[in-house]
Amino acid sequence: MRCSIQPADFEDPALELFLRAHLADMAPQSPKESQHALDMGALRQPGVKLWVAWHERRIAGTCALAVLEPGHEELKSMRTEPELRGRGIASELLNHVLADAQARDVTRISLETGSMEFFAPARALYARYGFDPCPPFGSYKEDPHSSYMTRALLTV
Repeated sequence: MRCSIQPADFEDPALELFLRAHLADMAPQSPKESQHALDMGALRQPGVKLWVAWHERRIAGTCALAVLEPGHEELKSMRTEPELRGRGIASELLNHVLADAQARDVTRISLETGSMEFFAPARALYARYGFDPCPPFGSYKEDPHSSYMTRALLTV
């Protein structure tokens, strides 16, 4: 499925609804202290870039990169509309953000996702894209509800 991927328009009410649904999906999966999804306000902060995948004039998915330190960014807010899952939208978004990071000379992308079965498809996707398990990074601590992954990027 081909999507149009664009920088987020934070004034679009559909984006706020989509991101709220993302937080609602994540909330029952782990205890509050283990929930690390960003809300709309956090995604608007300097150092965070959010992209939206559009398909047939509706939001099909989102993905963000947040600066951890120079050359190292964190993948955040990766979500595909549930009824569109399995159609390659997450792959399109992941390819897009990895290319963007590489063009900006980012040398490492890391991520935190859940360790529960609910997150198994996400972990499998990230592994297919060369992400390997790693210890907690940035401000994360060991957490049985979290899985940490990282990938080096070649600079162009």
